[in-house]
Amino acid sequence: MDLKRRSVLMAGGGAVAGAFLGLQRLWAAALPGSTAAMATGFGDLRTDPGGILDLPSGFSYRVIARAGSEMSDGLLVPGMADGMAAFANPGGGVRLVCNHELDPDRARLGGGPFGARHARFGAHHRQRAYDPGGDEPSCGGTTTLIYDPQTGRVARQWLSLTGTERNCAGGPTPWGAWLSCEESLSGIDNLHAREHGYVFEVPASADGLVQALALKSMGRFNHEAAAVDPRTGVVYLSEDRPDSLLYRYLPDQPGRLAAGGRLQALALRDWNAADTRNWTPDASRMEPGKTFTTRWIDLDDVASADDSLRQRGHASGAALFARGEGLWWGNGTLYFACTSGGARQAGQVFRYVPSADEGGADEAAAPGGLDLFVESRDPQQLAHCDNLTVTPWGDLLLCEDTDRHCGLVGVRPDGRLYRFADNPYNASELAGACFAPDGRTLFVNQQASGLTLAIRGPFPPALPV
Repeated sequence: MDLKRRSVLMAGGGAVAGAFLGLQRLWAAALPGSTAAMATGFGDLRTDPGGILDLPSGFSYRVIARAGSEMSDGLLVPGMADGMAAFANPGGGVRLVCNHELDPDRARLGGGPFGARHARFGAHHRQRAYDPGGDEPSCGGTTTLIYDPQTGRVARQWLSLTGTERNCAGGPTPWGAWLSCEESLSGIDNLHAREHGYVFEVPASADGLVQALALKSMGRFNHEAAAVDPRTGVVYLSEDRPDSLLYRYLPDQPGRLAAGGRLQALALRDWNAADTRNWTPDASRMEPGKTFTTRWIDLDDVASADDSLRQRGHASGAALFARGEGLWWGNGTLYFACTSGGARQAGQVFRYVPSADEGGADEAAAPGGLDLFVESRDPQQLAHCDNLTVTPWGDLLLCEDTDRHCGLVGVRPDGRLYRFADNPYNASELAGACFAPDGRTLFVNQQASGLTLAIRGPFPPALPV
């Protein structure tokens, strides 16, 4: 590993909950020579002779999908793969549902699933597409593939959602679906027959193209990611804007998001600054190591066409975040990344621990808590964290999205960092990091290169459930 990248990082080690101490002991037991192992992660990265991804010794990858290749349904693997999640396949192996961050301009450059001039876009696709467009559909959406980690073979791959736009991130649900989020606010014009900026649900069990349904009560904004608290069914949503909010959706019927619900934005009860971005060096900075109690503000006109939702929410007291991106649920905690947060604008990671009565009548008496877990002081160590996931052994794994070469950065329970993977070969961001249900395979996308990788190696054992 390049010594310049072993930075000092501002992290909330003093505020780590007692439960994380057990994770540290588990890590020390899992890797011999615990002091050195905890300082260096999985060890120095090895140069990849294939020129795709550098990994530590003992780890290897396999390319399991490539943009432009023909899928099982006769369509082409779309480009710009982004967020994704892995689900157990009933017949064995893994079902991987993957977003594709395409808009009409990118699709015309050959990144869409339908091939040149969209000649394969037929009546079946038009009927199930959210937006069939004019002469061509909106080509964002999702693909699903079935993969066997033991043999390294892809059994099938197909288009599972279409007619959407810039499907950036999203998140898995406890009921076995993927929430695909549009990072778009396109309106009706010569390219769009419908408005965009919504969340769509894709059951992992679907064996073909699903009927696209916009979940409009979850808001129309520059959606990025979604994460579901399995205890309550509350859905948390991030927004990719420099002045973004953190949202939550309280479904009327947990697990049935289309049945309606309430959209709210997070505010801080005991901090008047209402700005977590730390862009100004003054007394209003949010420092790691302190937990702030929270409250939630009801929002109205959540599908407004004027992109005013975040401004109206902030005017009512909601806290500002710097480009909210990756969200993931794990360890009883919501983790979320803010790509341009911090004094260096190099990225932040926050933790939100919900109230015991999240969304209920007694929530005000025992509110949830928010703390700044990590703030990067050195872009050489962590630059612009985007998608993230909670590893089976309790660390975080962050995907970088920066103008230099991007990598995967691990975060210990005490906030210290280590570099797990690096892509020094091109400017492609890494996206969609997620683990197979058994914790033994890590999947990740190299977005601009159009590759989806399956990574195997000596991962630590999973924590007890």
